[in-house]
Amino acid sequence: MPRAKLLHGSPDEIEAAYYDALSRADLDALMALWADDEEIVCIHPGAARLVGHVAIRNSWEEILARGGLHIQPRQLHAAHTITTAVHNVIEEIHHPDNSQPDVHVIATNVYMKTAQGWRIVTHHASVAPGPAPSEPIAETMLH
Repeated sequence: MPRAKLLHGSPDEIEAAYYDALSRADLDALMALWADDEEIVCIHPGAARLVGHVAIRNSWEEILARGGLHIQPRQLHAAHTITTAVHNVIEEIHHPDNSQPDVHVIATNVYMKTAQGWRIVTHHASVAPGPAPSEPIAETMLH
């Protein structure tokens, strides 16, 4: 995502850039989307809570060393305020070589409006049992 777009992008655009960076295994682009704050949090499915840039970067570096992740976010449920956006999505994870079955993950991405624009402050994902839910989800605006 161009720098100007990163500075003025919406939470939706930052989220799209996040999944794009994952698909390209672009660690630098991925980390540029996180808030410049040592209190940022990332929880990968079945893993411990990671706090801060170093821990989060190291975990993504290890994950992306095997190549890009083919994740399609679906069924966005969004709650936005002037300075915060919370997105809950179903992540459909596809394995292009069919070496593993496709799975879905329930993820919550939290964005905060900073001096640098919208940035990720929390990503929390967990593997969900059974088939992906198919109910429609609507966006909610909090005041």
